[in-house]
Amino acid sequence: MAYRQAIDATSYVFGDLRDLLAKATPPRSGDRLAGIAAGCAEEMIAARMALADVPLQQFLNEAVIAYEDDEITRLIVDSHDARALAPVASLTVGAFRDWLLSDAATGVALAELARGLTPEMVAATSKLMRNQDLIQVAKKCEVTTRFRDTIGLRGRMSARLQPNHPFDDARGITASILDGLLLGSGDACIGINPASDDPAVIGGLVRLLDSIIARFDIPTQSCVLTHVTTTLTLIEQGFPVDLVFQSIAGTEAANRSFGVNLALLREAHEAGLSLKRGTVGNNVMYFETGQGSALSANAHHGVDQQTCEARAYAVARAFDPLLVNSVVGFIGPEYLYDGKEIIRAGLEDHFCGKLLGAPLGVDVCYTNHAEADQDDMDNLLTLLAAAGVTFIMGVPGADDVMLNYQSTSFHDALYLRDLFGLRRAPEFDDWLVRIGLAGTDFRLAGNAGQLPDFAAKLIA
Repeated sequence: MAYRQAIDATSYVFGDLRDLLAKATPPRSGDRLAGIAAGCAEEMIAARMALADVPLQQFLNEAVIAYEDDEITRLIVDSHDARALAPVASLTVGAFRDWLLSDAATGVALAELARGLTPEMVAATSKLMRNQDLIQVAKKCEVTTRFRDTIGLRGRMSARLQPNHPFDDARGITASILDGLLLGSGDACIGINPASDDPAVIGGLVRLLDSIIARFDIPTQSCVLTHVTTTLTLIEQGFPVDLVFQSIAGTEAANRSFGVNLALLREAHEAGLSLKRGTVGNNVMYFETGQGSALSANAHHGVDQQTCEARAYAVARAFDPLLVNSVVGFIGPEYLYDGKEIIRAGLEDHFCGKLLGAPLGVDVCYTNHAEADQDDMDNLLTLLAAAGVTFIMGVPGADDVMLNYQSTSFHDALYLRDLFGLRRAPEFDDWLVRIGLAGTDFRLAGNAGQLPDFAAKLIA
């Protein structure tokens, strides 16, 4: 179905819904690289005007990737909850945007709506929104998950403690974990990106994290971010796996390039559940995503990278994950060229993920060859906190020495907590008080008698 929109004397024609979504997208280098972006600002505005008039129901009638060609499309269609969509089913994309910004769109209403929304619906709506709109609506959404602590409660923000080491050295990793715990990070999880893919090394890291968490009775969860097949092998061998990790994308072909499909993810989810290691809940999956992954695998089917990203959240929510993380600027300037594009993408991802019911965090990051700097990341970090982001990264010094990219630090989390009055997961806050790392007001204590003792025990 073609879509048409005239501006002054010029008539713009968009061949199908996929083309319309691509042309309506705010400027970004990935879509330009793919050759699907609007050719000029006028064409982009025309596409947005036409998109605003598209009924939400049209997204159920016209798939951007054919049902028979893609298992993610089949997942989206087959799991769609028509009853949940009913309150807004008669609206157009533009009218849905207006409704989201109204007082009628409460947190309760949005939670009840989530399973009725498709990724394409929310991606389309985001293309009509200013940054402040994305922030305002995402702030209304509360997505709560649990394993050993409770993540996503209103007024709280968690942090993943990311103690990566270029040689997977146990003492170096332990020193970074100590640094993070002393600064109050780690309630989302303690998660290592291993330098090695050797199962023996991965297993050693799993045992290291488990021993630290168990020894100090820390109400958090561990994760070694290795391929899901490696984690499955470790589970079969009896290793103490908490969270099962996998990078995912929004098309079947892109996931195939990661070496996964929905059947494998179901197997991994069931294996994680079988261990019953959670104490307050059983959300056992951790997924990472990022705009541009489908394009980098030549698996985007002509769909714009932001819509592909939203489709990845449909994959994630099918497995009730504890954490979903958009690593927003990690792939590089070929996909998000500069700070402006990274900031916009981060706000879009957070909005789309939360609206779809995913517990979305954002790795506020950039590569060193992007036209971006730490001031851009400060801006995005602050905007995401205002929008109620579920969690961020905690990397020593904000500079990941293994992955070689710039992220956010333990101190950045402290800045946000002070600025917005945000607390950690309640169980983790209570632990900080109990062990003497925080006062009864949950602010870090800095007790000279307690901290060296805790540090000595951890390093020993």
